Amino acid sequence: MCRWAAYLGEPIYLEDIVSRPGHSLVRQSHGATRCHTPVNADGFGIAWYGDRPEPGLYRDVMPAWSDPNLRSLTATVRSHLFMAHVRASTGTATSRNNCHPFTVGRWSFMHNGQFGGYDLWRRSAEVLIPDDLYAHRKGATDSEALFLCALGEGLDSDPCGALARATARFEGLARARGTAPHVRLTCALSDGERLYAVRYASDDQAPTLFHRWSETRGGRAVVSEPLESDETGWLEIPQGSFCVFEGERVTVTPFRIEVERSAA
Repeated sequence: MCRWAAYLGEPIYLEDIVSRPGHSLVRQSHGATRCHTPVNADGFGIAWYGDRPEPGLYRDVMPAWSDPNLRSLTATVRSHLFMAHVRASTGTATSRNNCHPFTVGRWSFMHNGQFGGYDLWRRSAEVLIPDDLYAHRKGATDSEALFLCALGEGLDSDPCGALARATARFEGLARARGTAPHVRLTCALSDGERLYAVRYASDDQAPTLFHRWSETRGGRAVVSEPLESDETGWLEIPQGSFCVFEGERVTVTPFRIEVERSAA
């Protein structure tokens, strides 16, 4: 399983989330405490928003803790909205194209989790990506395929519904042709204005997800694991939830999946 962190609020340096806290994302890359895989060394990435609608993107295959370019970038770039990810592969190759986040236009997306037996139905998942979006398919992960499928399902106008429909189609394939657990996921996505997050699983073992508002920073962090072990105020996001973060406001609604009987 991977680890990720996202932020929305007053502009801060990326390092304030990525590397400076006691249990920062970089520290989680070699010492995660709330997942089965404590080391997440199969690449990393950051997507951040600035003055333009489209996000900046930096990804590499090195472990997050060993890249001096990452340290320099996070120490000098400020952003009001960014997402960062450290990867532990569930089967696909360690390559830059397989590192998160993924971006298309103004959208950015990252994922932690798995779809059971993805290699057994990967070709069928590829078919779910619309032709006009398939040119954006650069890697081989289930995460990127899910993102592109969700874009095709109407992410621009209905983020929750589009991601639910895409997840349902993937879950249907996993149930019909894959293995259990069929779906375990947390993901974050953004259109540059709002930050969205999902926690869902087909069983009762969804990956962990927390959020916290910081008066000091004037913003909110959404993370796989709390950034400080002794810091209060972290709220766990319930399993089966879709969250919208906009300023200080948080909206949490059920994330419901309806798998077609013919698919499962």
